[in-house]
Amino acid sequence: MPIYSAPVKDIKFILQNVLKIHDSDIPGYGELDNEYLNAILEEASKISSEVLAPLNAIGDKHGCSFENGIVYTPPGFKEAFDQLKDGGWTGIDCDIKFGGQGLPYLISIAVGEMFASANMALGMYHGLTHGAYSAIYSHGSEEQKEKYLPNLVNCTWTGTMNLTEPHCGTDLGMMRTKASRKPDGTFQISGQKIFISAGDHDLAENIIHLVLAKIPNGPDGVKGISLFIVPKFLVNEDGSLGERNQVSVGKIEQKMGIHGNATCVMNYDEATGYLVGEEHKGMRAMFTMMNEARLGVGLQGLSQAELAYQNALAYAKDRLQGRDITGVQNPDELADPIIVHPDVRRNLMDQKCFSEGSRALILWGASIIDKANRNTDSEAEGLIGLLTPVIKGFLTDKGFDMTIQAQQIYGGHGYIEEWGMSQFARDARIAMIYEGANGIQALDLVGRKLPQNQGRNMIAFLTILKTYLSENQNKSDEFDKIFLEPMKSATDDLEGAVLYFMDKGIKNPNEALAGSYDFMHLFGYVCLGLMWCKIAQASHAAINLSSDHDDFHQSKISTGQYFMERQLPFTRLHLARIRAGSSAVMKLSASNF
Repeated sequence: MPIYSAPVKDIKFILQNVLKIHDSDIPGYGELDNEYLNAILEEASKISSEVLAPLNAIGDKHGCSFENGIVYTPPGFKEAFDQLKDGGWTGIDCDIKFGGQGLPYLISIAVGEMFASANMALGMYHGLTHGAYSAIYSHGSEEQKEKYLPNLVNCTWTGTMNLTEPHCGTDLGMMRTKASRKPDGTFQISGQKIFISAGDHDLAENIIHLVLAKIPNGPDGVKGISLFIVPKFLVNEDGSLGERNQVSVGKIEQKMGIHGNATCVMNYDEATGYLVGEEHKGMRAMFTMMNEARLGVGLQGLSQAELAYQNALAYAKDRLQGRDITGVQNPDELADPIIVHPDVRRNLMDQKCFSEGSRALILWGASIIDKANRNTDSEAEGLIGLLTPVIKGFLTDKGFDMTIQAQQIYGGHGYIEEWGMSQFARDARIAMIYEGANGIQALDLVGRKLPQNQGRNMIAFLTILKTYLSENQNKSDEFDKIFLEPMKSATDDLEGAVLYFMDKGIKNPNEALAGSYDFMHLFGYVCLGLMWCKIAQASHAAINLSSDHDDFHQSKISTGQYFMERQLPFTRLHLARIRAGSSAVMKLSASNF
């Protein structure tokens, strides 16, 4: 049976020692004293290990079922979901005006990692609901907020987002779903949406679908898309549920992974819908939900890598195979545990440095969102906009890679379902695809985010890197050599890639786009490098303040050194591939493939 133990100590270390939230001017951070923070994280850990994790394999095995027009979730999901609702976990960072806890988004992400590791499929039901809450909160009318948000916050009702159609995914300008205006100011929504996560289920009384559709005679392409609230059950003036809307499930998809989440084909047959925001401005509203979802999907990449690593580590310490080449380590047995072998250590270190560095990155990203929202900081908003495709794309690519490496530790047992590694890999794989496939994330990063605001967001990130390097050099010869020198080299690689795009990409866009995927990964490695510099620095400081040189901080420094020596040099490879341009990529005609 797979195991999971929430990394509470590591999360607290990142929040308190690396991000130093107690010194932050972000409203709400000062209230997160040690006792309060510890209580939140420990309780979330308990729920993760005792309630959610035991249902993970059950959800994978049983999946969701569709009988007589009703979608049923796996055994135990309803009871676990009710516990999350009753504990206020579904609205941890939502506005207290609508029944939320009002905590920073940072805490929601910290808790979200535990829940996603414990049971990714179950966590998606309230995760998507949070996205629907955010879209209505940011773009809905006051009447809509009062009508829908309280029940979304406490997950009495859940939410979805409906974008994809059978004939169009990323190119939403091809959308066919129509919204016809009715005399009473509502709209009739007609069309079909596919791949709708949590599209229908038995966990909530109502489901609030956020649906993209086109109002006839509007502008062509994405400029003609509007966003609508389409409830499963219409809501009466007094807040009670009325008649069933003309929304139905065509089928639930049989998927490779996340079997416990109902991915539905949704049919809208002149269903009643309510416009959110302005006509033809739906993409702006939907991107509020999508960008939040993309950070959440990046978190899923980390969560599955962490879960797989914990199990692979336990197996490597227990599995006996061969002898340590430098001398017998386990003389009472016929073989040593496989963790003694250098290649197994390499594998585990790859996983460990990814998970711990990514945790710091995604928590840093959440703190930037808090700064943008709570301090009304436009520079922070621009920075997280730049980082979002990197967090989503890089962390899910590498997160999946890490689940495969963890599976490899098991040898043949990794291929057997009862060990759980297959599920982790299958669940992680979708994160590279949904909420914008990673190739699209890379194109968005280079084609849109990089030049946005005349490149000021990218300049701001490079300034962060260079300021950090300048302020921290010459503090320690060892730190300079192990951490700052590789970080400076990686920063130069990132800047070199940007300059290449500026020089070549303007003349021939293919020169930039052919290197977009490499750029996303180069950027990701630089982000993790910066995190590992800060983690190592915080651990050095903790060691200097205490006579007890505990293993936790020493292992942080050693793991950071491994990343700087064995992972960060990939930036040079990606830069070389970027500078190779588009010639070889585009040389073959389509007919020659």
